[in-house]
Amino acid sequence: MPTTSTHDFDFLLGHWQVEHRRLRERLCGCTDWDTFGGSCSAQAILGGGGNVDDNLLHLPGGHYRAATLRTHDAATGRWSIWWLDARQPHRLDVPVVGAFEHGVGRFFAHDVLGGRAIRVRFLWTDTHTPSPHWEQAFSADGGASWEVNWTMRFHRSAA
Repeated sequence: MPTTSTHDFDFLLGHWQVEHRRLRERLCGCTDWDTFGGSCSAQAILGGGGNVDDNLLHLPGGHYRAATLRTHDAATGRWSIWWLDARQPHRLDVPVVGAFEHGVGRFFAHDVLGGRAIRVRFLWTDTHTPSPHWEQAFSADGGASWEVNWTMRFHRSAA
């Protein structure tokens, strides 16, 4: 049974330096990764029923900003998480929806990549440590197998 509350993401509030690791191509057998830095600042919204973070990503090919919006539905105990990329400011990604159970956040969505239907999974782990971890994975077979394609390790920083 999920153990969820509006405080699940309180660990993320504040300022962070982020170590990114991103697969160069997805769902095609690629094993080449880019590593790069970034920063993240998160704050509570909706009276604590959600949060938003502002991200600066230092990709090898240039910098960009993005934002994450998270809201908690107290009636279902589920969180919804949206990603907004400043390079496509008119497009809000499909939300991943899920909850925390035994300290691990699992969130899923149906989406499309290159014209093909996929499943998306976000995992949050190490949330009770000084360095929380996030990963994104895609599945082209309905969730039978997963390809991790992006990870982030967070380190607390000053504002």
